[in-house]
Amino acid sequence: MSTKSDYRRMEGSITLAPLSEQIGSQRLSSELLTLNFGPHHPATHGVLRLLVTLDGEIVQDVKPIIGYVHTGIEKTAEDKAYWKVIPVVERMDYLAYYFNALAFCGAVETLLECEVPKRAQYLRVIHLELNRIMSHLVWLGTSALDLGAMSMFWYCFREREQILDLFEMSSGQRMHTRYFQVGGVIEDIPIGFAEKVREFTRIMPGRVDQYNDLLRRNEILLQRLRGTCPLDERTLLELGVTGPLLRAAGNPWDLRKAAPYSSYEDFDFKIPVGTVGDNYDRFAVRIAEMKESVKIIDQALDGLPEGPYITEDRKIALPPRHELATSMEALIHHFKLVTEGFRVPPGEVYYAIESPRGELGCFVRSDGSAKPARVHMRDPSFVNLQATAPMTRGAYIADLIATLAMLDPILGGVDR
Repeated sequence: MSTKSDYRRMEGSITLAPLSEQIGSQRLSSELLTLNFGPHHPATHGVLRLLVTLDGEIVQDVKPIIGYVHTGIEKTAEDKAYWKVIPVVERMDYLAYYFNALAFCGAVETLLECEVPKRAQYLRVIHLELNRIMSHLVWLGTSALDLGAMSMFWYCFREREQILDLFEMSSGQRMHTRYFQVGGVIEDIPIGFAEKVREFTRIMPGRVDQYNDLLRRNEILLQRLRGTCPLDERTLLELGVTGPLLRAAGNPWDLRKAAPYSSYEDFDFKIPVGTVGDNYDRFAVRIAEMKESVKIIDQALDGLPEGPYITEDRKIALPPRHELATSMEALIHHFKLVTEGFRVPPGEVYYAIESPRGELGCFVRSDGSAKPARVHMRDPSFVNLQATAPMTRGAYIADLIATLAMLDPILGGVDR
């Protein structure tokens, strides 16, 4: 007796039955594969581990697993005087150190009811927007590397080096500068700094156009970005996602416009938004943001006010260095601030700003001592990681790589 799966003999030859007859009423079953992606993988942009469930090449689920950096920065901040916290929090999102510092300083200034001089606010804006461009350049270079456009990495880091040179000129450090202080900035910009910044802002728009020419005509890159892993505005809002990821879905929420800080209301700039919310829109929004940052920097330089660069309240700010040799009072203030720090009135506050990755907020609670009773940061990378699974379910694993690059997560901020 023969079955449908047996060989058939036809005219002296042996052939297999048609596939449909071989299967019959039985359904094809697939076996799911669980893949550990990371934590030591260059495409995870840090020590991020993704537990990926695959059906062939199709992503069924993604579970981000964090905690591999384990810095304990928030707890460390609670054991230090307020002014000593600044270099600690700068090291969370290590590509946005000016933003980390401003979020903390802004919270402390709110508790102190300290008015920051206008010149200091403009100097902060200049450094923040330079930092935003620098962060986007690192994102673009590394993401293009993930997608096969290798030469873009070198072009982006060429401009990044120029920005780091500017940071070194104004603060003495290329990274983690500690330039922002409670009440203003640590010192005024040196002679020639403004001219060097203008040299950079003159060439940067043309360099962004070069990036566009190289990438938007790259058919392979376009196929990996256009239409891949879109997520609608409502889902993003429910997850708490902010920044370029939300604006790519068409929502223009940007704290520089919605809740201006540090005199951002003085500047004229646009908020780039997307329409589809796919990986291409996430890419295009950040590209456009770099040009808008250049506009803000130029306006800040044109309208840079005269006056002090830090508050003149000697209970908060260190006295000028030149006074230490001639004023006993200045020397005493300097000694007390360095050894004991300043006291902050009891209370609590949440201060939010727009970082390169979205809303970066700092919660500070004071008990009236010289050390914060609680410091907690709302880091956008931590929140945005929640969108990984809904973005990539049903997509190819290759699209997961592209989507993770477009998320632009910084694990120092996630594992703070």
